[in-house]
Amino acid sequence: MTPPKPATQPPAPAKGASNFKKPDKELVIVTGISGAGKASALKAFEDLGFHAVDNLPLELLKEFSGLVDKSAEVERAAIVVDVREGATLDRLPEILKSVRKLLPTRVVFLDAQDAVLVRRYSETRRPHPLGRSETVSRSIVEERQLLDPIRNVADTLIDTSNFNVHELRAHILDRFGHEDQAKQLLVSCLSFGFKNGVPLDADMVFDVRFLPNPHFVPEFRKLTGLDPQVAAFVRKFPQTREFLARVTNLMLYLLPHYVEEGKSYLTVAFGCTGGQHRSVMMVEEIAKELKRSGYQVKALHRDIPR
Repeated sequence: MTPPKPATQPPAPAKGASNFKKPDKELVIVTGISGAGKASALKAFEDLGFHAVDNLPLELLKEFSGLVDKSAEVERAAIVVDVREGATLDRLPEILKSVRKLLPTRVVFLDAQDAVLVRRYSETRRPHPLGRSETVSRSIVEERQLLDPIRNVADTLIDTSNFNVHELRAHILDRFGHEDQAKQLLVSCLSFGFKNGVPLDADMVFDVRFLPNPHFVPEFRKLTGLDPQVAAFVRKFPQTREFLARVTNLMLYLLPHYVEEGKSYLTVAFGCTGGQHRSVMMVEEIAKELKRSGYQVKALHRDIPR
């Protein structure tokens, strides 16, 4: 039997399949009730690598979507559209149909219970976007009426009544982030010399002056911890290896908790006397271990010669 010829054309999409041009592109429209956490949600999307825009005029939405679709730099974007748009807000469902022909688009609608919204406005003492002439309760009712058509076309509804800022961020990261984006915390490992002062921006400081000092080995004095022979010298001591293991385990325990609390960057400093040998070697080793675990890490050396 003669084998069938390979297809020369890709099969036609099934009926009802998406018309999205680029599956790697994505637009998220964040909308919902004022006070429900749209600003915090937008920051979370920005932490996920989305190009974030607040309060984009609806008239520019289709043009903006086209720019994202054609951009080589921007793969995903998130924008906030809400009641500040005014009278043109009711056009969003119509505009959305055109936008979805350009690239994949999701509408995320944030809501909260009325009593929670009133309390949040009371705590922040900010006026409702619809103005000061009405009570907050009355403004919420009016806003719900204005946003009802948008709520009906939303892909995702998130009730933030029981979320604080950190919990909302964690929910957005979990729901919209890729699996490998759980570790978007940027860790800066910084070496320094105590004789030049402790870095002011350090979140954690480790003193490694208890380790044997290569400075007192003549052939190492003009080198730094970046040189393999210096690193090998420091690493050969049992206290060095134990310290590396203990600090690595501590960091791998702490970092997920920093991520959960919404921290996007962390500076961990290692200091020796001059910032040339021991601290430099330690930063390089810790950075390697954290990178192996999937974290974004920068190794910085403040005091070694440039």
